[in-house]
Amino acid sequence: MKRIGFHPDAGAEVTEAAQYYEVRKSGLGADLLVEVERALDQILTNPEASRRIGRRARRKSLWRFPYDLVYAFYPDRIRIVACAHQKRRPFFWRKRLKDTAEREGPSRP
Repeated sequence: MKRIGFHPDAGAEVTEAAQYYEVRKSGLGADLLVEVERALDQILTNPEASRRIGRRARRKSLWRFPYDLVYAFYPDRIRIVACAHQKRRPFFWRKRLKDTAEREGPSRP
């Protein structure tokens, strides 16, 4: 089974999004985290199923929230490089792909 890791900034983005939604409505931040876990499980099960957005990058949309998990797919591992809002700052995460090969973060946020 492949390993899955997070770029440090991607983990922070998941946390910030969950905090934002939790402030809006109690329990909604937890719902976002459940959706992230569901997306991670789907990525691990079939990493090539998500839409390709570059040579190595793919995008897995969250079901109830306007976010994508952007990840790099390698033969031995998967690296989440961003939790990107679908309507803001497109492709801000591209520079993170360059240091993905060198850095390995925690397995899940």
